[in-house]
Amino acid sequence: MGREIITAVDAGSSMVRIITAEQKKDGELNILGIGQKPSDGIRRGYVVNMEDAARCIGNALKSSEKMAGVSIKKVIISIGGISLGSIKSKGSVMISRADGEIIDYDIKRAIDQSEANLPNISNKHIIHTIPLSFKIDNNLVLGRPLGMKGVKLEVETLFITCLSQHLADIIKTVESAGVEVEDVIAMPLAMSYAVLTKYQKEAGCVLANIGASTISIAVFEEGLPVSLEVFPFGSTSITNDIALGLQIPIDEAERVKIDYGIDKTLPSSKRKLSDIIEARLNDIFELIESHLKKINRQGMLPGGIILTGGGSNLFSLEEIAKMLLHLPAKIGTLSLKNNHSLKNITVLPANIKEQIFNDPGWSVALGLCIMNLDENSSDLPIQETSRSKRKIRQTIGRWFRTLLP
Repeated sequence: MGREIITAVDAGSSMVRIITAEQKKDGELNILGIGQKPSDGIRRGYVVNMEDAARCIGNALKSSEKMAGVSIKKVIISIGGISLGSIKSKGSVMISRADGEIIDYDIKRAIDQSEANLPNISNKHIIHTIPLSFKIDNNLVLGRPLGMKGVKLEVETLFITCLSQHLADIIKTVESAGVEVEDVIAMPLAMSYAVLTKYQKEAGCVLANIGASTISIAVFEEGLPVSLEVFPFGSTSITNDIALGLQIPIDEAERVKIDYGIDKTLPSSKRKLSDIIEARLNDIFELIESHLKKINRQGMLPGGIILTGGGSNLFSLEEIAKMLLHLPAKIGTLSLKNNHSLKNITVLPANIKEQIFNDPGWSVALGLCIMNLDENSSDLPIQETSRSKRKIRQTIGRWFRTLLP
């Protein structure tokens, strides 16, 4: 039997990061190699120049392949960008068996009906279908509906979607680099596997990724994602505001942004710089607060807000987040020791271990690797994507496992 090689591709707006790992039979994940290149042809999470993006991804793949010493044929990829979003829908069906016992077929029909009840989502593709809760004869099921009895089964389902064109473009671009795309995972979900603890997901939290050109948030409760949203600006917007406000070149504005709060030799207009940065950060957290209010989670997430992404390293964000959101706040780190589905993770090239674990920028690629471990190790009830080989029976089984003690 051949080696079980996993290659994860995170093609972001500022950087393409790739991890090649080997899954061992005992559940261990060995990282064999990495590759990273500055992004080209990708803006706000979607492909704007396929040729440039394919070349960039191909170069990063070659670097990871060379370090790992294996040939990369298949990959799993993340998808983010401003077209990514989520929507909830409910579906109900009459139980098919004469004795009223609920079987897999009834659960599948209920989920399918919730999809049929979605409002118009033309031009969008459903990436993930996640059943959140079930009712039997209008009574909430605390556990497994499978095998229970009743007359009517209801389900509330979360659908994570993106523009069909964006999905097709990223798949075509990656495959132009000479590999096959096996699966596509929404970026915030992949990131959550590397950054969030099981306790944070159970208690209720919001994961906020501050990227170069987008800010994505994913809200979790009782171990499941209940909402996902992407906003069309990121830390690059702060750089642009600094350049305009201080009337300095864009490269100098980027340096000033990075050095803000650290370098005491900043320009004499430091007060104006503070005003520019704080105004933009206020805008960011007001958007997050507005979304939490929209889904009735404002000030109601004991796990707080966990901040990650390249932009989270630039400023001291916790105090601003606490003040504006009235939630606990912390900068996210790679919390693999707290991930119950991962027994152990090793990095065979010792010289890159610190690089991966000290840089939140690797969290998406690492999360993709973790999610791709044995089906039984996953705690997220994701149904099949456009390229996934997951089956409905496995999906339902995975959802039930999240409810067991």
